[in-house]
Amino acid sequence: MASRAEAFSARTVLPKPVGRPDDCLVIRGGKPLRGLWRVDGAKNAALPLMVATLLTDGLVTLTNLPGILDVAVLAELLDGLGVEQHWSYADQGLRATFAGVRVTGQPDPEGVRRMRASFLILGPLLARTGVASVALPGGDAIGTRPVDIHLDGLIALGAEISQDHGAITARAPKGLMGANYTLSFPSVGATEHLVMTATLASGRTELRNCAREPEVTDLCRLLVAMGAEIDGIGSDRLVIIGGKRLGGAVHRTIPDRIEAGTIIAAAAATGGEVELRGPGIEDLGAAHDLFLRAGVRLRDVEGGLVASAPPGGLTGTDFVTQPFPGVATDLQPPLMAMMLKAAGSARIDETLFENRFRHVDDMRRLGADIVVRGRTALVRGVQRLSGAAVRGTDVRAASSLAIAGLMAEGETILEGLDHLDRGHAAFTERLAALGADVTRIQR
Repeated sequence: MASRAEAFSARTVLPKPVGRPDDCLVIRGGKPLRGLWRVDGAKNAALPLMVATLLTDGLVTLTNLPGILDVAVLAELLDGLGVEQHWSYADQGLRATFAGVRVTGQPDPEGVRRMRASFLILGPLLARTGVASVALPGGDAIGTRPVDIHLDGLIALGAEISQDHGAITARAPKGLMGANYTLSFPSVGATEHLVMTATLASGRTELRNCAREPEVTDLCRLLVAMGAEIDGIGSDRLVIIGGKRLGGAVHRTIPDRIEAGTIIAAAAATGGEVELRGPGIEDLGAAHDLFLRAGVRLRDVEGGLVASAPPGGLTGTDFVTQPFPGVATDLQPPLMAMMLKAAGSARIDETLFENRFRHVDDMRRLGADIVVRGRTALVRGVQRLSGAAVRGTDVRAASSLAIAGLMAEGETILEGLDHLDRGHAAFTERLAALGADVTRIQR
């Protein structure tokens, strides 16, 4: 266990936000991607790991953090709450040490509205200080994602919740107590929120119907390293014995399986071959079988995997998005892009978010043949895509349109790079290193 954070005397140094919101990406398609891509630490793991540092006054060091906009925004929010930080660049990803000695105050509402994951601050801050007020979260506009499960779980743990002027306030005048709670849906965010909060609640908490995503498991492993007692890690039932004082820890963030899937899709769609450093084939989960059915060639190598396009081209492949261990909804847009020129057709059923097809209209601008009915999209492969002006409306939509642009003839101008920056670090530079003809310009 690391020493108490009173020994932390370095001045707070925060990562700098990347890019400009009015930038655009100019893509001249038709070139296969070839080379090496080091996969960053997982965005969806890094953010809850950072929030967990609110639970202790010990030193928590996180490595392999991605240098993305969401991480910079959350770092600023934690800084405003009194969490001292020191960030540095390591050989593999960002490294940060957090010292939450004097946690106080409430997070900046504007910062919270920029990113949904910041809502996870509510429970840990409540558990640490007895009161917390957080603005209703923002983030990607991919559909209705109510916070009811989060709040119902906090109420079960003894929180008193009120809402006023767009903010949620939680109080625990009698302290938080362990409880039995069944999530109405295996929400990743709610599972993470309640596990963190329960570590400081007195007594035993049993959470049922929990999300089983690898990012939830990664958070639980950090909490255990900090001294928490959690049973059932990796299952849909978690038992937490709370009330112990948590200490410091050193923890490495897992590789980003969504970024890995995105680059595999890009390599296959452009007829290229890319070696991905970081994740192994087992990290792809259900997407592994989907890639194989589409014809993508995958093989393990030391320290990662190699993805390449089949000689005869890709085959349209049906899939359904589902909670883990199913195909992740975050992979649906880049997988759709991979199918745009595949032989035959692909039926895609989106079961989680009703607005997750917002990228379809822009794909049609490039010449894609896509029909959407409700939460089902039918993609018929076409012979040719042509460049056009498109806009990403969320992290995954932006990356999928970048893939489509790489496949298209002529010039594609992708706007909405603030969304792309939220999930991918140095995306333009790394694509260029793979041979893509891409340029980031200021409008």
